[in-house]
Amino acid sequence: MSAQVRVENVSARKLAAVQRQVRIGEVASSWRPALDRVWEVLRKNPGLRTDGHNIFLYQHPENRQLPMKVAFGVEVTREFPPSGEVALVETPAGRVASALHVVPYDQMKSAHKEDI
Repeated sequence: MSAQVRVENVSARKLAAVQRQVRIGEVASSWRPALDRVWEVLRKNPGLRTDGHNIFLYQHPENRQLPMKVAFGVEVTREFPPSGEVALVETPAGRVASALHVVPYDQMKSAHKEDI
């Protein structure tokens, strides 16, 4: 199950996200606890989320042995005050590379692992 990587010009999008320092090989085991926190906040704030997807926002470091800052999030409709670890993050605007995985939660680890 390989996802197509797209390079395109995009506008910034707002996310409710938990940010973590994660090594490249640890993304697949780190996303769920972070997204569980995000979804807990979203369930308490009706109307905050869209039908957006879970989004993992990151940039690989030059030294691939170093951890990278990853924002595990969900697109939201507006700004909101931070709640615990969950805060507003904006995706970059401009030229970006992205890949879309459409799989159930129990298959996300394998879907993401194939592209790293």
